[in-house]
Amino acid sequence: MIVTFLGTGTSQGVPVIGCGCEVCQSLDYRDKRLRTSVHIAVEGKSFVIDSGPDFRQQVLRERIHKLDALIFTHQHKDHTAGMDDVRSYNFKQQKDMPIYAKAEVIEQLKREYAYVFSEVKYPGTPSVEIHEIENRPFQIEGVNITPIYVLHYKLPVFGFRIKDFTYITDTNYIDDKEKEKIIGSEVLVLNALQKEKHISHFNLEEAIAMVEELKPKKAYFTHISHKMGTHREASKELPDNMELAYDGLKIHM
Repeated sequence: MIVTFLGTGTSQGVPVIGCGCEVCQSLDYRDKRLRTSVHIAVEGKSFVIDSGPDFRQQVLRERIHKLDALIFTHQHKDHTAGMDDVRSYNFKQQKDMPIYAKAEVIEQLKREYAYVFSEVKYPGTPSVEIHEIENRPFQIEGVNITPIYVLHYKLPVFGFRIKDFTYITDTNYIDDKEKEKIIGSEVLVLNALQKEKHISHFNLEEAIAMVEELKPKKAYFTHISHKMGTHREASKELPDNMELAYDGLKIHM
């Protein structure tokens, strides 16, 4: 399995428009963060979790020429705004793009992309094949995936475990039953928005505490805002088995 971080930034990305802070002015490539998304290459298959506003730029940068499925964690715009660009894969692969999401996300996609789901379609619009998922394991082309139900303040969000890799973004609460699904992961990716407390995301202290409780071999933090500080300085505060992810980082498992 190869996991590539397509984006590791929060909803505004980093740098933030109009911001002159140290992070937004940084020349370190690790401080340039597109909206959060990840690519997973496993068993010959190619999956992307979340297609935010930067989806086109991300897949071009990583030269992802084949995509077998698009999986959504939740319905917020910074995770769904790039879905239209699957049409390039429609043309190249000559088939509908399988979309996996829970019912609430599907309903949101149907509102935001009404032209995709219209009975009379304009030529060239994306073609998708919808698969509704619930909080139980499912398969995509023979690859087993386990959803992990978490809360983003009061909004239900799905994380996902594939083999010994677990990916969770946009949460500040995981109950004990869902934690059991994570235990034993070799690699855990978890959101850590900033150092200050936040109403709907783990801050850095909370994310570190969650990793220490779940005990993966290695953890990476994502969905990072400019309020975290520079990658170089914030990394000095982390335990040995934890790292801040950055755009383009690859994990080989």
